[in-house]
Amino acid sequence: MIETGDRRPLASRNSRWAGAIARWLAARAVTPNQISQASILAAAIAGGAFYLAGQTTGVGRIAGLLLAVLFCQARLLCNLFDGMVAVEGKKAEADGPFWNEFPDRVADLMIFSGVGYGVGMPGLGWAAGAFAVLTAYVRELGRATGNPSDFSGPMAKQHRMAVITVAGLASLAEPLWGGQNEILTIALFIVTLGATLTTIRRSKTLVSRLTAR
Repeated sequence: MIETGDRRPLASRNSRWAGAIARWLAARAVTPNQISQASILAAAIAGGAFYLAGQTTGVGRIAGLLLAVLFCQARLLCNLFDGMVAVEGKKAEADGPFWNEFPDRVADLMIFSGVGYGVGMPGLGWAAGAFAVLTAYVRELGRATGNPSDFSGPMAKQHRMAVITVAGLASLAEPLWGGQNEILTIALFIVTLGATLTTIRRSKTLVSRLTAR
């Protein structure tokens, strides 16, 4: 089950459209865990599309980038609605905490490794994914030691997805100057550096909370 007082602050959660969709899902035979699991599929499609876009040109590249961006956002929507259906829809399940976290970690690795292989820098892609996972590890370590979740940035989940989404869209314009994959490569560096700083920031906050007891 998701603890209602320790959730990622999201403005979209309070929007009318999100509430309407969450109520529609909750009224049907859709479980929060299934929505969480769907985020893995969305991430797999996004990562695969980023890879294919990096290996092709022309219409194929445009289609790949648009598909990747679309499914990055689908991943975020799954992350939004699993919690809303569980909490507001009162359909939380005993194994919900696992499915609330595990698919997110798989999704980060799938998306960023896909980008890395697509731009010909797989090591950088895996580094971005690894540090993304590490930010979540420190947050959950804080929870395990009785502290509130630390959702601080500068490269929390929503920030990572924003960077890679904007980079994917901006990459559509690269043929105008004869470029390919430069923007996504820069985005991977930004995510890796930002996630590293986020890990350090959250770690320092956690240590200070533990030593202040």
